[in-house]
Amino acid sequence: MNIVIVTPDGELYNEEVNSVIISSANNGDYEVLKDHLPIVSTIDTGYIKLTQGKMVFYVVVINGVVENINNKLTVVSQDAFIGRSKESAFKNLNDIRSARNEENKKRNIELAKAERELRKQIKMTGAGQL
Repeated sequence: MNIVIVTPDGELYNEEVNSVIISSANNGDYEVLKDHLPIVSTIDTGYIKLTQGKMVFYVVVINGVVENINNKLTVVSQDAFIGRSKESAFKNLNDIRSARNEENKKRNIELAKAERELRKQIKMTGAGQL
C-alpha cells in the first residue's frame, strides 16, 4: 500500500509500505494493513510507524488527519518529522521547533524596532495632526 504524508511545507514522504501503525494521544494506537477498510481519523500529537520490508521509520505528526481508501493512506498534518526511531523523530521535531521559536523572536524584535522607527518618523513629520 502507498502512504503520502504532506505538511504545509510540501510532501514529506511518498512510498510503498507493508504496514502502518498510527499512535495518537487522544485516539490510541491502531494498525493499517493492505486492503484495510476505509478510515478517516485524526492525530493530535503522535507518530506513525512505517514498515517497509525490514526497514522501520517513524514520523512524528502534530495535528493531522489520516485517510485510508483503496490501499492509499494520506496524512495531512500541521507538522511532521521523520526519523529512524520515535526518539530521533521527536528530537528532530523539538530541534526544528526550537529553531523556529528563535527565528520568530528575532523577527518580533526587528518588527518592534521598525514600528518604533515608523512612529518616530510620523511624529517628526507631523503626519496625522490636524
